[in-house]
Amino acid sequence: MANPATLGAAALSADAIGAGPMSGPRGARPRRRLSRGNVFLYGTLLLVSLYYLLPLWVMVMTSLKGMPEIRMGNIFAPPVEVTFQPWVKAWAEACTGINCDGLSRGFWNSVRILIPSLVISIAVASVNGYALSNWRFRGSETFFAILIVGAFIPYQVMLYPVVILLRELGIYGSITGLVLVHTIFGMPILTLLFRNYFASVPEELFKAARVDGAGFWGIYFKIMLPMSLPIFVVAMIIQVTGIWNDFLFGVVYARPETYPMTVQLNNIVNSVQGVKEYNVNMAATLLTGLVPLVIYFASGKLFVRGIAAGAVKG
Repeated sequence: MANPATLGAAALSADAIGAGPMSGPRGARPRRRLSRGNVFLYGTLLLVSLYYLLPLWVMVMTSLKGMPEIRMGNIFAPPVEVTFQPWVKAWAEACTGINCDGLSRGFWNSVRILIPSLVISIAVASVNGYALSNWRFRGSETFFAILIVGAFIPYQVMLYPVVILLRELGIYGSITGLVLVHTIFGMPILTLLFRNYFASVPEELFKAARVDGAGFWGIYFKIMLPMSLPIFVVAMIIQVTGIWNDFLFGVVYARPETYPMTVQLNNIVNSVQGVKEYNVNMAATLLTGLVPLVIYFASGKLFVRGIAAGAVKG
């Protein structure tokens, strides 16, 4: 007769064998990192990245070369001798019409246009979106529908009427006129973004604040603003990109002394006098695009969060 201890040991051994390597882990089989799908996906992303980065590479390399080296061809090669003179000339010496002060004057004009337009449009649009999402008033839906229509009206349709309006107000060709135009034309899309974002805030939070005695502005400043940083970043990036890169409004509603940076860039690049200095043109183009690029890369994560939270709800 077998020893009970021996039988117990044999049973434990059988259980161990049954739960051993032969049984294997349960669940889905882990995917290989170098699968055919991954190779195709990352290969496609790499090609697309190269497609978009190649022009930037050419611009940077050309802006760091002298004209003798540029005339030798091979635009993709790095400079043999690095020079920053094209950047200096693009900023302070290039001629834009009768003025030869480079992009510096246009840069400060763009700053004077951007800051008040950005602050006013975001402040007003955030209050509009907050009111439309949480405070129902007579005609609110009609007002919102008008804003939606205004967001999709082509700017070119409104050029001449706005010229007449600014002329009658006495601000045509001035920085104030451009600030007013950018503020008004940025209002519809910003109001839509803020309205959709505030509509995603739990209604119970709003009702609890009303029960505690908070009014319109109390709820806005104490509850809505502290939790709305992502959508404010989205609005800021949209407005900075649109206002800073704008050419149409600048060339139509401004005078030479108030031209923004993009109009100055056009005058430098499309100049028909003298030798075509490609290195200066590339440096001027890069200088013009630095501001929106820096702002976007500095706040890219908040931009994605704000878009995901506010642009697809409501």
